Amino acid sequence: MNIAEITHAIQFSGWATDLRESALAYPIIMSLHLTMIAFFGGLILVTDLRLLGLILRDVPAADVIRGLRPWKQLGFVVMVTCGLLLAGSKAEQYAPNPYFQIKILLLFCVAVHALAFRRSVYGGAEPRPGTAKLAAYLSLAIWLGIMSMGRWIAYYEGDRDKPVAQAVVRQ
Repeated sequence: MNIAEITHAIQFSGWATDLRESALAYPIIMSLHLTMIAFFGGLILVTDLRLLGLILRDVPAADVIRGLRPWKQLGFVVMVTCGLLLAGSKAEQYAPNPYFQIKILLLFCVAVHALAFRRSVYGGAEPRPGTAKLAAYLSLAIWLGIMSMGRWIAYYEGDRDKPVAQAVVRQ
């Protein structure tokens, strides 16, 4: 099975079709996705600004990280779940979209970032300032990229009239 067949199968599965064609479900999930981006993004911004020493200087960075962790985890899980549902419902349109592809690559970079700085910054001990600042700058850049690519997805001017599966079959 090639990518065109996979995206077609996902997009036209029962749940994806129901979601895409729903007058309520799709907009509610989109709204929840955007709300969680704001919620989670705000918590990431607070963490990163603290790591940069720009806010909450009287609170140890480790305490800020530890205190916000469960809320960030909740926001991330809801945000990604909604994103997967939305992406699945329009898989054929999103798969060839370079902005969507970059967004997925940047989400992979989030995982790499989390693993790279897990012990040195996010592990519970007070991070060293240089390492904390590097982690914060990288985090801000990655998340700004994710948000930008997410917004730009709607502006991709690819062949919107021709689903990927049809384009591949005709070639």
